[in-house]
Amino acid sequence: QVRLVKSGGGLVQAGGSLRLSCAASGRAFSSLNMGWFRQAPGKEREFVAAIGWTGRSTDYADSVKGRFTVSRDNFKNTAYLQMNSLKPEDTAVYYCAAMGASRGMASRKYDYWGQGTQVTVSS
Repeated sequence: QVRLVKSGGGLVQAGGSLRLSCAASGRAFSSLNMGWFRQAPGKEREFVAAIGWTGRSTDYADSVKGRFTVSRDNFKNTAYLQMNSLKPEDTAVYYCAAMGASRGMASRKYDYWGQGTQVTVSS
């Protein structure tokens, strides 16, 4: 089992930045692909970004390419989502998630989910 604890959400003005952190425990972090999702009220949860277990592969939704950066520190068992140039449409509850690397990052199907963190971007 994997426990995911996320921090770093908050309120920011358009054009600003936030950094989300997601610490994993209960399973070897290096065996996990890590993903980030978000969900706005009344909308389906959508994929944001992911990073493979080795840290060599990343994947981004078109809506965040060039603005968001996903990274990981396996020594700290932590994944990060650096969000720059934030827009009001980025406002959502953000979730970090994990899957066993054997599933394949391209599946975008995750087994473990962290507590959602509200990110609000004001106009």
